[in-house]
Amino acid sequence: MREISFQKALDEAVAEEMRRDPRIIVMATDFTGDPVKEFGPARVRFTPISEAVLTGMGLGAAGCGFRPIVNWRMVTFSFVAMDQIVNQASKIRYMFGGQADFPVTYRCTTGGGIGLAAQHSQSPYSMWMHLAGLKIILPSTPADAKGLLKSAIRDNNPVVSFECSRLATVTGPVPDGDHLVPIGVAEVKRAGTDVTIVGLAYYVQEALAVAEELVREGISIEVVDPRTLVPMDADTVRASVRKTGRVVIVDEAPATCSAASEISALLVEDPDTFRVLKAPVRRVCAVPVPVPYSPPLERAALPNRDDIKTAVYAVLKDSLRPV
Repeated sequence: MREISFQKALDEAVAEEMRRDPRIIVMATDFTGDPVKEFGPARVRFTPISEAVLTGMGLGAAGCGFRPIVNWRMVTFSFVAMDQIVNQASKIRYMFGGQADFPVTYRCTTGGGIGLAAQHSQSPYSMWMHLAGLKIILPSTPADAKGLLKSAIRDNNPVVSFECSRLATVTGPVPDGDHLVPIGVAEVKRAGTDVTIVGLAYYVQEALAVAEELVREGISIEVVDPRTLVPMDADTVRASVRKTGRVVIVDEAPATCSAASEISALLVEDPDTFRVLKAPVRRVCAVPVPVPYSPPLERAALPNRDDIKTAVYAVLKDSLRPV
């Protein structure tokens, strides 16, 4: 199986879907590559730098029979379009009583770790998770990036694709052909028996690296990737935790009101999962500060492998304490 980068997988997804369906158009203030050369200026729209307008244009076009892909580029830029996202995109299909489809895909990069300072290093996907009516994908591998984005483009609801900046150059195997990954289905990336690590985006890769290190200490780690934040595949995550009895959740965002918090709640509120927990749920999240520009401070603010290992040791130690 060929290996390509995370960014190349995303580009392939868009190009393949545009070839498949002439109703698909893309809109952004800038593009990777030269899509105009293949698809022409009618389907590839360079827009003014006004994300509020861009977001509304995509939603309106979706309601008129097109299938737009709107690229905000950095998630930071979507904040100036919050009215369009909160009051329109997330609610419009409900307000039409389900009588109209709005198949628009919003894309953006997210996360820190590459020295882009406070405004451009955010991971605010939990803000969108709170908005009923949006589907949200967060891939961690090139194969998932391609398969999930293709599924998002084909979905008849507004979907937000969060694409981790630190993964852009990461390479991995991607199947040939029409590769699709269903929205709402998590995946066990590595089987284990002692501790479940639920990782998000970049931290799936870090969790796998930690698992490889800890196996030499006789600790068996199971790594679960939700892949989709909304709808969340709680069944797969719960099944893993029921097997291991211990869980560490790793999220690049600060812990307060985070995706890690939601996953934790989904575990402890389920009686069958709660009963088998051998230790409290542990979250490994960013320090609640704006992400610094200084490389040493940025590294200190974001979770790292040592933080993940410390949390694993903690849940193993806690489970040995007498009741």
